[in-house]
Amino acid sequence: MLSRTLPPHLSDADVNRLLIARHDDPFAVLGAHKHGRKSHFVAILPEATTLTAKFGRKTVEIPRFDGPIFAGPVPTSKFAPVLTATYEDREDTFRDPYSFGPVLGDTDIHLIGEGTHRKLWHALGAHVMTHEDTQGTHFAVWAPNAARVSVIGSFNNWDGRVHTMRRMGGSGVWEIFVPGVAPGALYKFEIATPDGRVLMKSDPMGFGSQHPPKTASVVRDITGYDWPDTPDRAAANSREAPMSIYEVHLPSWRRKPDGSSLSYKELATDLVAYATEMGFTHLEFLPISEYPFDGSWGYQPVGLYAPTIRMGEPDDFRDLVAAAHAAGLGVILDWVPGHFPTDPHGLWEFDGTHLYEHSDPREGFHQDWNTAIFNYGRTEVRNYLTANALYWLEEYKVDGLRVDAVASMLYRDYSRDHDQWIPNKDGGRENYEAIDFLKEMNTLAYATAPGTFTAAEESTAFPGVSTPVDAGGLGFGFKWNMGWMNDTLRYMEKDPIHRSHDHHLMTFPIDWSFTENFILPISHDEVVHGKGSMIDKMPGNEWEKFANLRAYYGYMWGHPGKKLLFMGCEFGQWEEWNHDASLDWDALKGPLQRGTQQLVRDLNHLYRTTPALYSQDCEAAGFEWLENDPAQSITAFARYGSDGSACIVACNFTPVERPGVRLPVPAPGRWVEALNTDAEIYGGGNRGNLGGVWSQDLPHGGKAHSIDVTLPPLSTLIFKLD
Repeated sequence: MLSRTLPPHLSDADVNRLLIARHDDPFAVLGAHKHGRKSHFVAILPEATTLTAKFGRKTVEIPRFDGPIFAGPVPTSKFAPVLTATYEDREDTFRDPYSFGPVLGDTDIHLIGEGTHRKLWHALGAHVMTHEDTQGTHFAVWAPNAARVSVIGSFNNWDGRVHTMRRMGGSGVWEIFVPGVAPGALYKFEIATPDGRVLMKSDPMGFGSQHPPKTASVVRDITGYDWPDTPDRAAANSREAPMSIYEVHLPSWRRKPDGSSLSYKELATDLVAYATEMGFTHLEFLPISEYPFDGSWGYQPVGLYAPTIRMGEPDDFRDLVAAAHAAGLGVILDWVPGHFPTDPHGLWEFDGTHLYEHSDPREGFHQDWNTAIFNYGRTEVRNYLTANALYWLEEYKVDGLRVDAVASMLYRDYSRDHDQWIPNKDGGRENYEAIDFLKEMNTLAYATAPGTFTAAEESTAFPGVSTPVDAGGLGFGFKWNMGWMNDTLRYMEKDPIHRSHDHHLMTFPIDWSFTENFILPISHDEVVHGKGSMIDKMPGNEWEKFANLRAYYGYMWGHPGKKLLFMGCEFGQWEEWNHDASLDWDALKGPLQRGTQQLVRDLNHLYRTTPALYSQDCEAAGFEWLENDPAQSITAFARYGSDGSACIVACNFTPVERPGVRLPVPAPGRWVEALNTDAEIYGGGNRGNLGGVWSQDLPHGGKAHSIDVTLPPLSTLIFKLD
């Protein structure tokens, strides 16, 4: 039946805007509207042949008005209509989405506008719910400059005319409740821009995504996960706790015979068991927020609220976190609030304008990475990021966030020529807005998720990175010690015959070791892009390479600072890390690789059971030089625990055995050789001190007692008082 009678509340202009999907106030014209004593109903259903509407017990046919528009008089009723549409191949019955009131309330809208919605993911995105006694999904998105926003998806044939969203006043938020949409549905937002373009964007707050290269968001219900009891995170994540971190790129840690990655559930078994057996305290995952390009390793995310589908769904990732916690392992996520890619389905020009990023490329574009820079001065953008930090800490119970590329955020001239950046209001290079964002994020993280921590990958001498905000710092819990890593690796790469000239590279880092709460990182960045694997960096023949690496690891575990080691480095695989392939687990057939793996395992267990090696990692009182001999490439130092305990770390970085080395000791007694990297079990020559040495009443180095020790070639020894 065809009707040409225009409902009183519908103008010709309204009809035209509905037909071309340009109506910015669909709730004013679609659905049932009372006019005087009569009511009229309007719906837009492309490809439908007939439409009936049931109001309580009354059913009426809604005639076709124009193309996909159906319009006609209906009974005035308190009941929301149930619609039945017939198509050539099916019949659909559903509730009219334009009969539902808003889901978001005044408080949500106020907080979003203010930029202080601490649980922003509860308001925006796609949420499976019961609204006004009806099951469905509520969609909401921030797009303040859009002329029109529709949710499109598998439930409406991706047609932007069907579910045009309601504009929530001047907040910039659009929303709609769509009855019947269940978890697993695919969707995007279709956005009409002010200049007439039509964009199809993934949900910035989406909890799930299609498997790349597909780009749709996926409706996921992340409520109701039955978390087991979470252990006391504060005790394991403090600066006084042992922290030995195993950094992992989940897709390439271990692959199946067909080349595919392990799933989150499989990793919950295999990876957790391995890391536990190896004695690590924490797992750190390269970014898992959804990302389009495998080669970015996750460092160019488009879906900050979605665990990547590459290895499973959100609850599968929660299974991995829960399994790690059950095994006593903390979980750290690499988090990327510094930049995002310009893929057309992502945040770039989200509503047709530079919404999340700066418009001026001198502020809003990373030349090195071809990525966009967040506009930290915009309250809604800052809220989007701070809420994301809280999201991972609260919804997925992770223990820590390691914030990527902090230096690129702190400085406006980062990696730019003098004419390619804009100074701050005072004419300087500091990015005040980014600094304020980091302070706010850290303050909220520590206040909202007690016992968790944040860590900064920050490569400059910016002051107070790990100083609390209320004491004038950025508020991170820890900072990566990039200077230590660079200096010590430069030293280890040198032929031992030249090391005496560069002894300062191993000793100078202690001068700043207590200016921040440091993590010593041997990360993925050190074993890619032609830098070679850790074992390949070492000089000498095969035996010497492994001896050098073992000595270096012994020195690293003895040095003040928490430890971080990238996967594969623990057993000395020869190849650089390749994100498209598994680690070379076959390398463990070699005795030197097995020995290196055993050494890292023993170092972890010794570290975790020796308070002197961890409890004052961040305190100058926990360290004392005992010996430095550049000519013989010998260094030795004492480590002190907050419980009064002590141990001695002694290193020989030449391939020459050094007998008769006298070292001062903090106390008299028998000093047990708790670890010797030259032990036969590690692939060494089994030289040393027959298990320990007794101190002598011979003053040396300012101490009343000393020991006479043999330092094997290319070795580190750790002594503990018996």
